[in-house]
Amino acid sequence: MKLFDLKEKVAIITGGNGGIGFGIARGLASVGCDIVIAARNPAKTAEAAEGIRGDYGVRVLELELDVRRQDTVESMVQKTLDAYHRIDVLVNNAGINIRKMPQDLSSTEYDEILDINLRGAFLCAKAVYPTMKAAGGGKIINIGSMTSLFGGAKLMAYGASKGGIVSMTRALASAWAVDNIQVNAILPGWIDTDLTRRGRVEIQGLNEQVLARTPMGRWGEPEDLQGAAIFLSAAASDFVTGVALPVDGGYSANI
Repeated sequence: MKLFDLKEKVAIITGGNGGIGFGIARGLASVGCDIVIAARNPAKTAEAAEGIRGDYGVRVLELELDVRRQDTVESMVQKTLDAYHRIDVLVNNAGINIRKMPQDLSSTEYDEILDINLRGAFLCAKAVYPTMKAAGGGKIINIGSMTSLFGGAKLMAYGASKGGIVSMTRALASAWAVDNIQVNAILPGWIDTDLTRRGRVEIQGLNEQVLARTPMGRWGEPEDLQGAAIFLSAAASDFVTGVALPVDGGYSANI
């Protein structure tokens, strides 16, 4: 058994056309995994898919997905099965953030964040479960956040969704261990993406605070998540489930 070989495996990455999701998609492709990029922006997805095909020579399926809608989630699963006849890995990465103080956050904005970040991850996990069970196992990776562990004044709803991701990960890991489905979470530290670049504009002093607290002295890059994602997708992690793994340059270990 090759512990880190994903050749002939198929991974769905929601929100896989940019940022952390794209970095993870490239990482899995680099070890031979065929990829499904499921996201809301078809043009951005097409560009991401073209890059992965060109760099790694794997198959890439492009799907339009709104994780808030169960019908599109179920369609994603069926179209993946139609194309590849299997689903080995699901990476629940799709997410949004709206940075406001709690008293300024509308109930509609709160609902949107929870619907996409938490409910969407549940819908996707539930949708792939029958296929993974029938195949004798699978891997689900939920993308959390440092806000799964820490609070932030303008990150209340986002943090609630990402704290929920960790709790859901543990519950699914417990429920589906009997089906040989490992469910784990990655908790990225402060990663340089479009989302966090906006955060550095909207939250005064954020850049300096992150650099001061991170022992490795830098912001992470989407590529920094690749090793953890490959491990949690591969046979190397067959006895690892229910884990929330920080990939943060030491941020969560520092005080």
